[in-house]
Amino acid sequence: MAKILIIEDDPDMVTALRLPLEAEGYEVYVATSGQEGLEKVKEIEPDLIILDVMMETTTAGFQVSLQLRSPDPNSEYAPYRDIPILILTAIHTTTSLRFGPDEAYLPVDDFVDKPVDPEVLLQKVRTLLERAKS
Repeated sequence: MAKILIIEDDPDMVTALRLPLEAEGYEVYVATSGQEGLEKVKEIEPDLIILDVMMETTTAGFQVSLQLRSPDPNSEYAPYRDIPILILTAIHTTTSLRFGPDEAYLPVDDFVDKPVDPEVLLQKVRTLLERAKS
């Protein structure tokens, strides 16, 4: 089954994500900061990343996605550029800010809003994994 890396600093949110994913048979790994997440990407080579926006800084998730999707062929993350990224955020429910995937500014594949509906999460994960296969 697919390996999923959750990069999230809130232990309760990690549990809320881990339980439905593991119940579906996914192999789940966790990093609690952007830097730890980048290290684990190289270590475990996940099939999908679920990435929180606000961790050690308010834009940590954005910075991680920019590093992973760097167009620089010499980037240390070039081998991982095609791993699907699902951004996890509460920004749409707590502010009037709206954003979406953008290749230059926010290079991710999809979003899931907090609080996370387990069925929505699983559907987005399935869709991204299927898309990555083709």
